[in-house]
Amino acid sequence: MSIVGRVPLAESPDEQTSEIKRIVVSRILGTAVEWYDFLICGTASAVVFNKLFFPLSNPTRGTIAAFGTYGVGFLARPLGAAIFGHFGDRVGRKAMLAMTIVIMGLGTFLVGLLPTYGQIGILAPGLLVFLRLLQGIGLGGEWGWCRAHGGRECARQEPGVSGLDGTARLSDR
Repeated sequence: MSIVGRVPLAESPDEQTSEIKRIVVSRILGTAVEWYDFLICGTASAVVFNKLFFPLSNPTRGTIAAFGTYGVGFLARPLGAAIFGHFGDRVGRKAMLAMTIVIMGLGTFLVGLLPTYGQIGILAPGLLVFLRLLQGIGLGGEWGWCRAHGGRECARQEPGVSGLDGTARLSDR
């Protein structure tokens, strides 16, 4: 009887470090894309949403209404975290992460295609609020997954590393 190959009992430190780097880079990129979508929407709220979706009110009220639609995305984040946290435990976290990114990207894409108040009337601001709700749900699911999964993986790969604050860093010992 001969031994065909050796199976390592543990990963080498270099493999652990590269796995942690991969996790951190993927978390940073995913979160950057999600927050970039929020930045785009915030800028559009300040510059054009008041004119395109709320033209009948005075400019100040239109701007307040536009920022109100922007705020809907922030209010929906806890809902997204609860939904995707629940289904992430049942279906799988990676599948849910992919779904959150698709939801966020699709919401942003559809906001770009949204007809204005002049074209479809009161339905335009309603659809804008609905799409902001979708974006907030997507961001809430992605951000929660990012923090939970990344922190757990970093701590598992290298003791003394904490990733629960959205970034991986060496903790104080």
